[in-house]
Amino acid sequence: QVQLVESGGGLVQAGGSLRLSCAASGRTFGSYVMSWFRQAPGKEREFVAGINRIGQSTAYEDSVKGRFTILRDNAKNTVYLQMNKLKPEDTAVYFCAFGARIGVVLTTTSAYDYWGQGTQVTVSS
Repeated sequence: QVQLVESGGGLVQAGGSLRLSCAASGRTFGSYVMSWFRQAPGKEREFVAGINRIGQSTAYEDSVKGRFTILRDNAKNTVYLQMNKLKPEDTAVYFCAFGARIGVVLTTTSAYDYWGQGTQVTVSS
C-alpha cells in the first residue's frame, strides 16, 4: 500500500507562484512514475505533468508548458510541482498520482494506482 500526502496549495494572485509537494510512503518510491492531475469544478480530472522513475523524462499538458516544472527527490520520497505565472484557469484541486504498473508517463487516470487526497489551488484575477 502507498500513502500520498499533498501540501502547498493555497490562494494566490494571477502571475504568482506556488510549489506543491507530494510525500509518498509505504513502497519503493524511486521505482515508479509520478504525476500531477487537477480537477476543476464540473470538469473531469486532467493530466498536468508527469516524471519518470529516475527523473530524466518529463511530460506536461500544453497549457502549463513553460510555466510548471515537475521534480522528484527520490531520497525524500517526494515529488514537487513548481507552478509559476499562475492564471485563474489553473484554479483546481491538484492530485498527485503514483503509477506502479507503468514505466513511462501516461496521461490517463486509469494508468495510476494510488492517489493523494488533493490540495486546493485558487488563482484570483
